[in-house]
Amino acid sequence: MNKMKQSRRKFTSKFKAIVAVEALKERQSLTELATRFEIHPTQVSAWKREFLERAEKAFGDETANEEKSVDVDNLFKQIGQLQVENDYLKKSLK
Repeated sequence: MNKMKQSRRKFTSKFKAIVAVEALKERQSLTELATRFEIHPTQVSAWKREFLERAEKAFGDETANEEKSVDVDNLFKQIGQLQVENDYLKKSLK
C-alpha cells in the first residue's frame, strides 16, 4: 500500500485564540465549532482550557513590572559609577 505521509497542520496563536473565544461564548457546541474550524473537538477543548489557564497573563503582573523598573534604575546608577571610575583611571594614567 502506498500511504502518503500527512504533514501535521500548524495553527497560529491568533487562530487558536479565536477558536478558544468562540468556545467560551458557548453559542455552538464543540462539535459544531470543530466542524466550522476543521479541527477535532478535543483540540477545541484543549485550546479553551489553555486560554483560560493563561488568561491572567493578558493583564500582566504589576509587581514584576515594578521590579523591572527598579532593576533598570540600579543598572543606570552602576553604569554612571563605572564611567566616573573609568574616567578617573584614564586621567591618572596620563
